[in-house]
Amino acid sequence: MDLSMLKLLLLLVPAIFLDPVNGYGNGKVTESCRSMKPGHGHPSQSLPSPYTVTVDKSKFSTGDQIKVTLSGSSTTFKGFLIQARDMADPSGDAIGSFTLVDHYVSQLLNCGEIKGSAVSHTSKSGKLKVEVVWNVPSNPPPAVQFFATVLQHYDTYWVKMPGPIILMGNSTPIPTLTTSAVQPTTESPVLRKPFSSKDCGSTKSCLRDPIGCDPETDPKCYFLSFTSDEHSVLFELSGPTEGYVSFALSHDKWMGNDDVYLCVRTDDYVNINPGYVTGRTHPTLDSQDTLTNMAWRLSDGVVQCMFRREIRVPAEQDRFNLDRSYYIFLADGKAEHGMVHKHHHQPLISSEKKYITSSPENLNGSRSPFIIKVHGALMLVAWMTAVSIGVIVTRFLKPLWPESTLFGQKIWFQVHRILMSSTVLLTCVAFILPFVYRGGWSKHAGAHPFLGCTVMALAVLQLVMAFFRPHPNTPRRMIFNWAHWGTGTISRIIAVAAMFLGMDLPALNLPEPWDTLLLSGFVTWHVLTELLLELHNLFIIRKAKNVKDDEVEIIDSALGETEGHMIKKIVLTVYICGNIAFLSAFLAAINCV
Repeated sequence: MDLSMLKLLLLLVPAIFLDPVNGYGNGKVTESCRSMKPGHGHPSQSLPSPYTVTVDKSKFSTGDQIKVTLSGSSTTFKGFLIQARDMADPSGDAIGSFTLVDHYVSQLLNCGEIKGSAVSHTSKSGKLKVEVVWNVPSNPPPAVQFFATVLQHYDTYWVKMPGPIILMGNSTPIPTLTTSAVQPTTESPVLRKPFSSKDCGSTKSCLRDPIGCDPETDPKCYFLSFTSDEHSVLFELSGPTEGYVSFALSHDKWMGNDDVYLCVRTDDYVNINPGYVTGRTHPTLDSQDTLTNMAWRLSDGVVQCMFRREIRVPAEQDRFNLDRSYYIFLADGKAEHGMVHKHHHQPLISSEKKYITSSPENLNGSRSPFIIKVHGALMLVAWMTAVSIGVIVTRFLKPLWPESTLFGQKIWFQVHRILMSSTVLLTCVAFILPFVYRGGWSKHAGAHPFLGCTVMALAVLQLVMAFFRPHPNTPRRMIFNWAHWGTGTISRIIAVAAMFLGMDLPALNLPEPWDTLLLSGFVTWHVLTELLLELHNLFIIRKAKNVKDDEVEIIDSALGETEGHMIKKIVLTVYICGNIAFLSAFLAAINCV
């Protein structure tokens, strides 16, 4: 088993980028115990906090319990982290332990080696007040200060807010410390004009969607370029979005353990952050320390950002060295208060690995994995072309070859058998591919996989029934005919429904509404063809036998005379040409996504 397949088996979890990225919405923020800073990649607020921390005692002794209250007058908060620390060492570890008052709102965390030494939220629901009880340790320092980090929104939070100081016994009162406001992070400059693809392939490498688009003139262009010098690489990233655009450097074509860079829109500002993806999870944002020359632009729904990064950075910063080759992912999606959500559609992935510092070139990419393209193509060939032609030949064109045989069987039967066997074979192969791609069942594909499984089961059932079909002159033949016809008709209807749903899934996502209109056109084309041939059959049978309307039950085209054979041949020829035209259009679209 090669490394890529091993990685696939180890990393597969539902969905690329899990549903809305909400940071530590469950409050399990032990990674922030020492700094008390959320890993959201946004600067903390410099304005005064609307929240306060209060206690019910100003002095304590060993074994006491102190009620600690975090509250806001009218503004709710979503997340929090409360600790008590030695007044003489506010950067040290948390001391003492907490007891919960409301288990639905707060939970205990183990910071350092002390159990329950911090308290955080259990969910991101809005709160106006939280109460907990701090238990004085057996060997406390003479003065203890409480600290709290409070998160109002993903990008709006106050870090390590200093709370009240409590003293042991008759300790000398400590003067109240004044805390200076945190200086706001220097904002990145604003770009004066959009990026251009003019120098793509000559002085910079570019990855674009659609292929060959220019962000300077096309507001729907997704664009990434990079230019290297001796020590660093300059990146330009652009795309139409109300949330974020991002790119990732990956060792393979699977999300997981990737170096990510995001440009996230927050109101009228763009925040630029590196991040790291572990497995198929949301990215963990890092500080901007590794980025320089940052600039951004917002215009007409297009987010653009630029930054420079050193080619080599310390390994502990989770940044990849840029003098190596990587697959490049380009994605976009929704963001709310700086919190990134699952991308809107499948990321654009470069077709080949690219050395970031190598010579400039125009890169090609695709938003649909090759294995999913093959799945879609095989299913379309099977259920648009093979099945449709096989049904029409069997139902309406038997009289064209009344006595002609091929390998000992009538021609129409051999054509039907070859087409239907091909359908089952193509369906089996196509059915396996998504499971290989996902490594199991996909919970994010809606009803499509359920319909696909139903079609697969009915196709196999058809093959089994055909293998055990009774002789034409036996009484059970009529039962077989109806069962065979009913199972085939149901499977075709479900297959069409599965195709309508599958075209718009993120892994394929053919252009809308073009794909729906084209498939609707094919269905109309096929129904009209069958209706025309049915009416023609009815006309021939009535003319030949002069039967009454209410005596016509199941029309068997073999009962008709050879009249109208030329019309049937013309209809069949036109239908096959139209069918192939529809199929070719779909296959071309699949190749382009």
